[in-house]
Amino acid sequence: MSKKILVITGHPNPESFCSALSQAYAEGASGSRASVRLIDLGRISFDQNLRHGYRRRTELEPELVEAQEAIRWADHLVFVYPTWWGAMPAVLKGFFDRVFLPGFAFKYRENSPLWDKLLTGKTARLIVTMDTPSWYNRFIYRRAGHGIMKRNILQFCGIKPVRVTEITPIKDSTDAQRAKWLEQARKLGAAQA
Repeated sequence: MSKKILVITGHPNPESFCSALSQAYAEGASGSRASVRLIDLGRISFDQNLRHGYRRRTELEPELVEAQEAIRWADHLVFVYPTWWGAMPAVLKGFFDRVFLPGFAFKYRENSPLWDKLLTGKTARLIVTMDTPSWYNRFIYRRAGHGIMKRNILQFCGIKPVRVTEITPIKDSTDAQRAKWLEQARKLGAAQA
């Protein structure tokens, strides 16, 4: 049985290098017989704000309902996005706020501070572009953006392990370097299948 992989591009510009990395990953996985679906957040329109928090239900746009169905379907989730101001772009944060809802991604227990992790059994990879050198992100920023994604969002919902691939530095990178990164993404996709 082939692995089911969902690739989510968390960049608001559908012509970004993140989109190219997502396509390369999907090509590698498809070439190794995985079933692959893609969601490019730069190509769909949705309200990024959870207007009422969890006090009142906000109806999901059809694209977000489809995203929940794709997440349920997938064995492995891949998030490809840039680091801006130390974390993910607003479009990806808004996606999590609107899609990873109680009853879908987790469930609070009554009279308890604990919760049930409703996405247990899934794994994930983060492919993160940034201008900051990797060593600086590690030692100065302590990979804070990765921690938010890994612990505060994905592992909170039961998704693990969560592996991280940093693509850096993007600023001033050459066409040859970008070609190597695209090939790296293809190989990651092929290896995951």
